[in-house]
Amino acid sequence: MKVVKLLASVIVITAFISCKNSSQETQTDKNASTTEISIPFEKHTLDNGLTVLFHEDKSDPVVAVALTAHVGSAREKEGKTGFAHLFEHLLFLESENLGKGGLDAMSARIGGAGANGSTSRDVTNYYQTVPKDALEKMIWAEADKLGYFINTVTDPVLEKEKQVVKNEKRQSVDNNAYGHESYVVGKNLYPEGHPYNWQVIGSLEDLQNASLQDVKDFYNDWYTPNNAVLTIAGDFDKDQALKWVEKYFGEIKRGKEVEKTKVALVQLKSNKNLYYEDNFAQTPRLGMNWPTIPNYHKDSYALKILGTYLSNGKKAPLNEVVVEGDQVADQAYAYNYTSELAGQFSIVARAYDGVDLDSVLTSVTKAMALFEKNGMSQNDLDRIKTGEETDFYQGLSSVLGKGFQLTQYQILAGDAGFLTEDVKNMQAVTVEDVKNVYKKYIKGQHYVMTSFVPKGSTALAVTDAQIADVVEEQIVENAEESFDASVTAQYERTPSSFDRTIEPEYGSTPTLAIPEVYREKLSSGITVLGIEDNEVPLVQLQLEIKGGMLLESTDKIGVSGMLADLMNKGTATKTAAELEEAIDQLGASIYVRSNNQSISISASSLSRNYDEVMKLVNEVLLEPRWDKGEFDLIKQQTLSQIQQQKASLRAIAGNQFDKLVYGEDHILAQNNLGTAQSVEEITIDDLKSYYNNYLSPQLASFKVVGDITKVDVNSSLQTLNEKWAKKEVIIPKIAPIEMPISSKVYFYDVPNAKQSILSFGHPSIPSTHQDFYKVEVLNYRLGGGGFASQLTQQLREGKGYTYGIRSGYSGSPIAGIFNISSGVRSNVTYESTVLVREILTNYGANFTEEDLEITKSYMIKSSARAFESQGAKLRMLSNIEEDQLPVDYALQRQKEVKNLSLENMKNLAQEYIHPEQMIYLIVGDKATQFDKLEKLGFGKPILLN
Repeated sequence: MKVVKLLASVIVITAFISCKNSSQETQTDKNASTTEISIPFEKHTLDNGLTVLFHEDKSDPVVAVALTAHVGSAREKEGKTGFAHLFEHLLFLESENLGKGGLDAMSARIGGAGANGSTSRDVTNYYQTVPKDALEKMIWAEADKLGYFINTVTDPVLEKEKQVVKNEKRQSVDNNAYGHESYVVGKNLYPEGHPYNWQVIGSLEDLQNASLQDVKDFYNDWYTPNNAVLTIAGDFDKDQALKWVEKYFGEIKRGKEVEKTKVALVQLKSNKNLYYEDNFAQTPRLGMNWPTIPNYHKDSYALKILGTYLSNGKKAPLNEVVVEGDQVADQAYAYNYTSELAGQFSIVARAYDGVDLDSVLTSVTKAMALFEKNGMSQNDLDRIKTGEETDFYQGLSSVLGKGFQLTQYQILAGDAGFLTEDVKNMQAVTVEDVKNVYKKYIKGQHYVMTSFVPKGSTALAVTDAQIADVVEEQIVENAEESFDASVTAQYERTPSSFDRTIEPEYGSTPTLAIPEVYREKLSSGITVLGIEDNEVPLVQLQLEIKGGMLLESTDKIGVSGMLADLMNKGTATKTAAELEEAIDQLGASIYVRSNNQSISISASSLSRNYDEVMKLVNEVLLEPRWDKGEFDLIKQQTLSQIQQQKASLRAIAGNQFDKLVYGEDHILAQNNLGTAQSVEEITIDDLKSYYNNYLSPQLASFKVVGDITKVDVNSSLQTLNEKWAKKEVIIPKIAPIEMPISSKVYFYDVPNAKQSILSFGHPSIPSTHQDFYKVEVLNYRLGGGGFASQLTQQLREGKGYTYGIRSGYSGSPIAGIFNISSGVRSNVTYESTVLVREILTNYGANFTEEDLEITKSYMIKSSARAFESQGAKLRMLSNIEEDQLPVDYALQRQKEVKNLSLENMKNLAQEYIHPEQMIYLIVGDKATQFDKLEKLGFGKPILLN
């Protein structure tokens, strides 16, 4: 499951949506002002009840197709939970006419963006963006989900996918700090029998007990044309598309009539105070949750603004009191979460190590009292609404985003054209409305409070908390049922008026349109690269300065990261609060961050506010505030982040793998947060020294994409070019990375881990190497192509060992790494490692002409959607600048792929994949998994902790 954030309620002053019904009558808002952006769409309804939405957008040669069923966990029954999410998985596996592998296999050939899905309480989505020549193929494939699928589900198929879903639960819930919090809140906020009482992913017990007939009944009840919406957005011919939709979907039978679920609003009779000892949490966390109202209720808009005001910024009451005043937590925030049938308002505060949650509760109560006393100003309300406008446009920067917005309105608001009303509702929110919803839903109302505390730290829970009931899975060897995923399903085919087994032909091949790039070098040394893009009235930019952690000493790691954090906290003329307010008033974001090899300032804004945003960027860079109080708080928060990483198996694996592949003392082996010891020793003078000595325009590049001209960009850089003093900075050459002489197995113990995190790999070539793109192509069928890759097909689809596994070549101009990563069921750690090693050993020898054909097809066709969004165009500029690529590198890569032969691929595999010279790192439960790993033949595993 990949969670997709459907656009929430939005504020946009000059946008409207026009709608055409199936009789082509255009509906518009007579009161709409001149528009900056519009989302025209057509709505059609087939005789079988299928709702079809079309949005035409010719800006890129791509089309997004989404099939959304109005079924989520809310349509399930107690004791049979997790079915909606299970189907999100099943519908990708096979269908009668696409065959085994279904849409995933086809996606590998057509250059799709990776067929994916998401499940929520209320809906299940299936979606993909593809080159426009594959539209008929996608309509054919999506119709198979709705009318020609369920017969392919057999007992072996069901058993295998149960294991995949259970692995997903282990990865996202059981192996995560605070992972069970949503379960505890759901069980106690919503009464027994309420559709939101259980989690979307369901329970392991319910999934295991699900019979084949249970599953088929659920599908037949809810996966019907009259309970689904098909949305197509992008570059296509609407008349032709409608004919295809009628051809492939038209004869699918209508289902039962679906009535809207009705439930009473939740009312708690008393407060509930619960605690849970969390196996992975390193610090305690407090949660408070109140029942509220559903999507699009008139009060939902004010509640959303309330959550934003309480949380975001220096002046936010939760930040001002809990984080900065009392300093009992490193983060505290509030939000209103609405669904179709109900909503909840939540406050969450993650305490520092050893802080008791009674003190956090006291601090949160003080913050709420501060809000009650002062309320919020009209100025605060206006800046939040302006931010909503920016968020809205960002959500519409891709055809898939536009399609999702229309679909959400159609299903959850009953009208794809609800945008006008949605906008009006958000615009209408007043300061008094925010105050009133606080009084109505929060102040003095009953809530569910949770204390999640580290193991053995129950004394940190809120006083009188009762233990929460959570079912923990036990690690048992050979506990899973066996299955044979290779068994071919035998079934009776669903009749059709034409031969659906024939895959439609491609349409006319789209040409790759390379955005026009301008570039120049300013007198200060700053490199400028830009692309004009006026599809939405936004601008995205990044000012990147090479150096980062590379310019630090290994005994004081963390200086560049803390410097970046401090640069966010005010300027010489503005306090941190004043800087935030200035940014928010423009509906913008400006953020300084650091990584291993650079410090960068990223910004996004409405194009009309670009000049004002650039003035603030100049201040942030040229006039730091050096606020000692802010520095002390950043140090405290950084130490907390280092502590929190101990709760994440993936963070542990990442940090340990770097040390193993680079060597303990290598600069790139360090965690750029630093260590507890190094951070404690860093002073504000260390940050000033780094700033004065290393931030140089000669190391800087400025990349900008958006609704802004080159002339305006150059004008905006004049101050920076003149006032940023040049300085010669030499970035140290890093020590070469040595390839292991032989493979070794390393183990990091996390007792009772339900999954083992695998991180296998070895050094490889830098991103500037002539073969770097070739090895990325090589990796597609190994582990870079999702469901098209051997690792996924064998470990997930064949064995059910994992929810996901990937491999990849990551590189910068100075270093490169080959890495395979996955979370596998704990009791198959050894078996998974053996299988990965086997796949790597045979990959080159077993690479076939079919593998080559599929790889070429994907790599060439997928380039049609390479530069759709502003973010994608900004990444293009980064590639050009960092790796010194030509502007048309995408076209050159197409030619390179076309010329690759089978012999080339086999030689690349032999040269760049070394399973016998590899680091095999496993983070998991030593008591049950460590000893077996000696059977790999690489000697006794080395215990790292």
